[in-house]
Amino acid sequence: MTERQLTCIICPKGCIINVSLCSDGSISNITGNSCARGKMYAETECTNPKRTVTTTMRCTDGGVVAVKTDRPIPKASVMDCMKIINSAEATLPVHTGDVLLRGVFGSNIVATAKRTAS
Repeated sequence: MTERQLTCIICPKGCIINVSLCSDGSISNITGNSCARGKMYAETECTNPKRTVTTTMRCTDGGVVAVKTDRPIPKASVMDCMKIINSAEATLPVHTGDVLLRGVFGSNIVATAKRTAS
């Protein structure tokens, strides 16, 4: 059995959560959370962690625009997601909320800032 200690990031309280994992990766016990959301966070973080990717994408004029995934993707796919974003170019103009790439690990790549031709 393996023990993991996590600091919950769901609310500002920052509970220290202890998770007991069986040899097959399943969870046998969770302690230290003060709410159900903290327990759900610990379960997800230990069994299928996900992350929202925030980065920049090249534009056709040589500049960059801020982008992010519109939903969390599996943590194991973050580097592959970055390779896809780094190989793409946004065509100007770009407005906040524009979908620049679709279907990247179940997420869309969305502009988080406006950029027009310079």
